[in-house]
Amino acid sequence: MHDNMLNGGQVIVDYLIREKVPYAFGLCGHGNISLIDALYERADDIKTISVRHESISGFMADVYYRVSGQPTATFTSCGPGSANMPICLANAYLDSVPFLAITGNVPTSQFNRGAFQELYRHYQADFPSTVQAYCKRVFQPTRGEMVPLAIRQAWKTMVTGRPGPVVLDVPFDIFKEAAAEETPRPEEWTANISCKAGADPEGVEKAVDMLLSAERPVILVGQGVKYGGAVEELLRLAERLRIPVAYSASGQGAIDSRHALNLGLVARNGHFQANQATRQADVLLALGVRFDDRTSSSWIPGYSFTIPPTRLIHVDIDPDEIGRNYPVALGLMADVRTFLRQVNAEIDRRPDATTIPQARERWLAAIDGWRKEWNAFIEPGFHDDSTPIHPQRAARVIDRALPEDAILVSDIGIHHNWLIQFCEPRRPDSLIGSMGFGPMGFGVGGVLGAKLAAPDRPCVSVCGDGAFFMHANVLGTAVEYDIPVVWVVWNNYAYASIRGLQRGYLGGRELATDFKHPETGQPYNPDFAAMARAAGIEGISVDRADDLGDAIKAAVAKNRPVLIDANIGADKNPAGAGVWELPGLGVGKPAIGSRYEPA
Repeated sequence: MHDNMLNGGQVIVDYLIREKVPYAFGLCGHGNISLIDALYERADDIKTISVRHESISGFMADVYYRVSGQPTATFTSCGPGSANMPICLANAYLDSVPFLAITGNVPTSQFNRGAFQELYRHYQADFPSTVQAYCKRVFQPTRGEMVPLAIRQAWKTMVTGRPGPVVLDVPFDIFKEAAAEETPRPEEWTANISCKAGADPEGVEKAVDMLLSAERPVILVGQGVKYGGAVEELLRLAERLRIPVAYSASGQGAIDSRHALNLGLVARNGHFQANQATRQADVLLALGVRFDDRTSSSWIPGYSFTIPPTRLIHVDIDPDEIGRNYPVALGLMADVRTFLRQVNAEIDRRPDATTIPQARERWLAAIDGWRKEWNAFIEPGFHDDSTPIHPQRAARVIDRALPEDAILVSDIGIHHNWLIQFCEPRRPDSLIGSMGFGPMGFGVGGVLGAKLAAPDRPCVSVCGDGAFFMHANVLGTAVEYDIPVVWVVWNNYAYASIRGLQRGYLGGRELATDFKHPETGQPYNPDFAAMARAAGIEGISVDRADDLGDAIKAAVAKNRPVLIDANIGADKNPAGAGVWELPGLGVGKPAIGSRYEPA
């Protein structure tokens, strides 16, 4: 064996550097100290960020990719350290976000002996079984010579096809065992793989035929358009054929919110003009959309969609999503950007394609009428000056207080429903949220990854009081690494989204959803602003809408970590044009409009 062999840890770190990974986010443990030692050797080439809870590393890696398009890596130790990863892995998996989770395991010589922190009751060193439902794949090299193959295959699996997180589970001794004389070269492997597959030519022609013959067409966009880099192609198609564009919560920002063809959010709490258009469309072109229950009003016809008789063209890189929840008139497996380029090219070949028929103008006029109804319906909430702050006004104030280039990372909770209704993002990464797995903490930790990915842009997290208290450890990381983010804690003294369900579906039988003081019965929470100050971060409290806007502007201008504890009302839930069903408990009612019944 040659003396200049790289060990397993060195091969992994060198490969990350070759893939231009700028950061490794993680937490130490006895199972990964040799990997950390390899990171130490290359500290000039890749920066290590030590977090205070393992799941935060995954949320940081997740949002880092959503902002920059560059996958990163996390590192955790064996046993409970890596067992904290499934939440963030599942979040990235369901939202199609790649990152490489490097997990330590017990030494191979101790497999199946019940060593400290070994999962061995069903199979030796069995952490891979723990996470195989939460990621694209798990690789577990058990000899040093297996590491080069494992790392390059793990990376390829992560970034090709439908992207997603991959786990590289490495036993303790393999980090130190001789592995290779040279690391695999990405330029010879992943760099030369393209997954931007187009649709078949006949399918493209049929799609264009359907769009041109439609009287009431709508384009529905999801996350696949945002992260597939298809925004420009989408806008070109929409403007050429004057087709209005609606979005799922995951697709928000794919079209400028102020564009004349922007319909808005389709969802259980969707905008009236959006739901009204998509449920009456004769042709619906769906791009990178999952048709989940929230977008689809629990798949009850006539609220979000009416498929059929609406003819659905569904385009997705993952064929499993096509025909999952709705029958298709045309289903095409394709990268959405490639498909849109094909469609635009096909339109170029048809001389009269961009002549807009009168039926299209009548359709757009009807939509304008619905938009006016929606605007009149929501207008009063923007003028409420009560304390606690009216949540609708809070969402609008937050949106308008931020600079146009700001990145708003929302956590999961009732505040997210208000934000997606009333924020008006101008670009694909203006508002980032989690709509697949929906873990509390995504925005609390993810905003750190956003700021590292875009250091010159303001990065703000809006997070519920419940989520922030779960993950307040982020304050220490922000101070330690001087990451100047702003947290706006949407403090409503409750798990308010679930309390709303108790009130709406269970006759107000509330339990385990309010935070109350045991002696007074009054709303209780820690003083989050004081917690921030104790950590070395500026913390302020506000309970009026105007003060909230001023506080956000001032915090962004400081360019250092700031926490704003905002007292926001919890007795109102976002109203919309769709519904949501909790089977066995019933179906809600739309706050505006009614179920569409096709003639």
